[in-house]
Amino acid sequence: MADGNLDGLKVAILVTDGFEQVEMTEPRKALDQAGANTSIVSPKEGHVRGWNFTEWGDSFPVDVPLAQARPEDFDAILLPGGVINPDTLRMNEGAVLFAQAFLDGGKPVATICHGPWTLIETGKVKGRRLAAWPSLQTDLENAGAEWVDKDAVVDGNLVSSRKPDDIPAFNREMIGLFGRTDARQAQQRAS
Repeated sequence: MADGNLDGLKVAILVTDGFEQVEMTEPRKALDQAGANTSIVSPKEGHVRGWNFTEWGDSFPVDVPLAQARPEDFDAILLPGGVINPDTLRMNEGAVLFAQAFLDGGKPVATICHGPWTLIETGKVKGRRLAAWPSLQTDLENAGAEWVDKDAVVDGNLVSSRKPDDIPAFNREMIGLFGRTDARQAQQRAS
């Protein structure tokens, strides 16, 4: 599988109400256009509602309720930000364990803005470099990570960005990472 061709790659998008809408819709669109199969996974059943900068946004159907989601059914995970969404997810043990399974398994993880809050709760960001909304700098440093003020940072299987303005760089790096990682996984399965 070449960089940018994600045919058949299964990506979980872990969200609940209050995710920054553009941080889910734009990366999802980029993934879908590259051939990935994206699914909204949520502890909330039915629909989740986005946050559109300063007010409530649109509703989106939940494809897989978190209670039924299995990390082994997905190749990668996307963790959008917003404030309400990751603050709620990091208090949900099932959501934290779901995200942790991707880190533990070496699968690609993409996160933007406040999304790293969920990753901090996994206890698995020590020694990692992440971009995030500036208010997460202390949280990341307290968890042993390095906060980086860049539009996109790739650290192993983890890609991160700071804010909606970074989405073009985030999408480019996410597609590249997901493509490279999937190619390695396919080679490992073949050997």
